[in-house]
Amino acid sequence: MDERIEIITMENLFNRKLKASLTLLLVFTGTFAFAQKNYNNLLNNFMQTQVKENNFNGNVLVAKNGKPIYQKSFGYADFNTKRLLNDSSVFELASVSKQFTAMGILLLVQKGKIKLSDTLRKFFPQLPYYNITIKNMLTHTSGLPAYDDEMALKWDHKKIAFNKDVINFLAKEKPPIRFQPGKKWEYSNTAFVLLASIIEKVSGQSFKDYLAENIFTPLGMTHSRVYNTRRSSKEVIPNYANGFVYSDSLKKYVLPDSLPEFDEVYYLDGVQGDGIVNGTTGDLLKWENALKAHLLLNEKLQTKMLSPQSLADTVLKKYYGYGVFVGNDERGKYVSHRGSWPGYGTFLLHYVTHDITIIVLCNNVVDGSKPEYIFSKGLADIIFDKPATISIHKEIKIDSLLLNRYVGKYRAPHPFELIQKGNKLYQHVRNKPDVELRPESNTEFFYQNGNRQIKFDITPWGEVEKTFLITGNKKMEIKKE
Repeated sequence: MDERIEIITMENLFNRKLKASLTLLLVFTGTFAFAQKNYNNLLNNFMQTQVKENNFNGNVLVAKNGKPIYQKSFGYADFNTKRLLNDSSVFELASVSKQFTAMGILLLVQKGKIKLSDTLRKFFPQLPYYNITIKNMLTHTSGLPAYDDEMALKWDHKKIAFNKDVINFLAKEKPPIRFQPGKKWEYSNTAFVLLASIIEKVSGQSFKDYLAENIFTPLGMTHSRVYNTRRSSKEVIPNYANGFVYSDSLKKYVLPDSLPEFDEVYYLDGVQGDGIVNGTTGDLLKWENALKAHLLLNEKLQTKMLSPQSLADTVLKKYYGYGVFVGNDERGKYVSHRGSWPGYGTFLLHYVTHDITIIVLCNNVVDGSKPEYIFSKGLADIIFDKPATISIHKEIKIDSLLLNRYVGKYRAPHPFELIQKGNKLYQHVRNKPDVELRPESNTEFFYQNGNRQIKFDITPWGEVEKTFLITGNKKMEIKKE
């Protein structure tokens, strides 16, 4: 037998030691380079600026390699009592909840209880929607009608709706599908409400108990739970961060319950699956670390959850996995989701390549203003050694024919007119230069300075229902003459 024996010479020994030393030096240098820069101070200076200039109120956590490098609370958990936030304050996570609903479904798939190819009518044959699979619902390709829009028009706003009410409402009213399943992507709260109901039907447990037993307790997420009984019962969570909105007429932050335009916080309070998971920044970091380590799902199924399954944005090349957005930007591969509900803005962002997690939970937010997204991007700039910027508006191209529905005169604190020039929309004020409004979606436009937005709520048949002017985290409805 020909055996190859390595002869240990002084030269070989020296080369080995040199190689080992260089390896250790490279590892140490990389670690030291990250630690050498005082990111904690840089991140804190940035956030203090946002508190002062943009009224940020909430909790922030930034982690590297699964460990916090910055964690801080800013402002009030309750604006009325002046109770302060702390790092264990519990926030409504809004649509960040969708990934927990997705995980609940995938755990049933892993156990062989359901299949991604199973159809909605297998579980709820009373619903008039055919050939919609669980996968369609997980990836926002179902075409299901928006239950929240439909119930805003036809539901008794003095009555709290629960998931069974949503199902009965859809079965009775039969609002049509928006497109054939699988033909396009459109964000669907309805799909995730129905997914939560499938979990209950298959598991025999309440959605709340199922998530607690299968996700929150195994991962040690001790502050997390399904909580949608703020108005439908007297249950109170200790250390809860109440969501507030700014009232222009009262000139202060108030609970959305007190304003009629936010009455969905009451009559949709019992609906779960599309939102309603509540938690802390620390628990969300535990969740991210669990996803990395495949603690709940096998690697194959976990990879599918965090991989592109449907194209969500053709301009930004953003995809949707199962309950999360995925994509690549200048910093690398990311997994993210934001959430919005009157009083709350949430954002969970993980850069996979660099293992950086950014969590921002706000509780003084008006739907549509996206401060949690803005601040998260600024924090990411700092971590990636770039000048921090909070302007996240990105102009896209839209069909110029859509602009005509926005043209007209509007009443605001100062009257103005929206006019169309070619394929662009402008704000026109007498004796002042016209200001271009740049589209970031078909219904959202931002001003050149990036500090203000106009957002249009569109009915299912394409008419403008409401118009809002958004400045910072303040949102004001404006009327068209």
